[in-house]
Amino acid sequence: MAEPLIDLRALLVEREDCDAGTVQKLREALAQGGGQYRNLKEVAQALKKKIETTSGAVAKRWHLKLGITSFFLGHLSDAIEHLKQGDAALASFYLGRALTDRGDFDEALKAFEKAEKAGYTASQVQLMRAGILRKKGDLSHARSALAKLEALASHSAEYHFQLASCELADGHRAKAITHFERAAELDPGHTGALFQLGFANDLAGNDEEAINYYERCLNYPPVHVGVLMNLGVLYEDYEKFDKAVECFRKVKQGNPNDEQARLFLKDAEHSLSQYYNPDDEFAQTKFGQVLEIPVTDFELSVRSRNCLKKMNIRTLGDLTRVTEQQLLSSKNFGETSLLEIKEMMTSKGLRLGQSLEQGGQYEMRSHRGSAPLSAEEQAVLNKPVSDLNLSVRARKCMNRLGINGLGELIQRSADELLEAKNFGMTSLNEVREKLAQYGLSLRGD
Repeated sequence: MAEPLIDLRALLVEREDCDAGTVQKLREALAQGGGQYRNLKEVAQALKKKIETTSGAVAKRWHLKLGITSFFLGHLSDAIEHLKQGDAALASFYLGRALTDRGDFDEALKAFEKAEKAGYTASQVQLMRAGILRKKGDLSHARSALAKLEALASHSAEYHFQLASCELADGHRAKAITHFERAAELDPGHTGALFQLGFANDLAGNDEEAINYYERCLNYPPVHVGVLMNLGVLYEDYEKFDKAVECFRKVKQGNPNDEQARLFLKDAEHSLSQYYNPDDEFAQTKFGQVLEIPVTDFELSVRSRNCLKKMNIRTLGDLTRVTEQQLLSSKNFGETSLLEIKEMMTSKGLRLGQSLEQGGQYEMRSHRGSAPLSAEEQAVLNKPVSDLNLSVRARKCMNRLGINGLGELIQRSADELLEAKNFGMTSLNEVREKLAQYGLSLRGD
């Protein structure tokens, strides 16, 4: 038998008090789903009316309740406005949290100090302070603060979350994951830990696990924009376009001026009406897999292997975008090496220059036209695509296309990238902007 829904109106409007227990009950209510988020919006409207008809100490209590309600609805500006007018330790603590989420760290520290002086649990305040120190880049003092709170390790999810965040900032991903997992174990509704675990699985390509963690975040508002954006992209990968649209629409509703959300929403809505032929995709995928085979998979001579490496040719697909003459123009690349390469291509049903017949063009770019690349320019081309810090959607497309380095990326045209599944104009513009930072561009741009 399903557990009855918690009555949010009775909890926040009809009851007089509001303390940490009230907040915990509020979180439990939101985790029930079933329209509780919508119910909380209605409670917010009722609380506003209460404020309009009261004054003094009574009004301060309503401001506290409306501030807490606004915080969990994700309305930070409203939360800050009302929590500043609430006269209680709880009001100051959540004011500190809201200011932290908005990035007003100095003001947040003042709010937490006021909360502690008013009697809020000191250890919880100190954990929040450690988080702010970390976000300001002061990892040393953040770790020192956490070291004094080791007694919380047995029961505090927030302690493990803050420690994990420090480990992550220091580049110790494995240690961080261990503590994020412990945080989620102690508090299944710790959205910070759930998001980080989802993101870690996302990076590792464990899509189903990532979706599971992101979806769990949805049960515990306020939901971070990153959760909705990343989950929306994953839904698109699994062709759940209706769910993707819902995610991007929520981001757009909360952030009307978010241009990226607008473009992602537009792409997802367009995908809902696209014609899809699985046979066409299968054929294209099989051909694409052949093109992505690394040349290192073949037993080539040392001379051929070295020449291909110098020309930044790493896959069979790269060889379809280069002519025999271009290969022969490379130093130490002769007829013997050419014959060897052609036999390798024939074994896979391919030929040199094949993509050129379809409008492709192989270019070794430098700002000096056809002049040899300098060591610095070659170093840029050898950089991994991960250095571009692309969004989840663009990064997944790079993985799907087997593009690992900048040298490989600039050999692709905009049209080639747009043919990739879920790679739209938003991702294309992002890639172009990132490449421009290195003085590079896509083929044909």
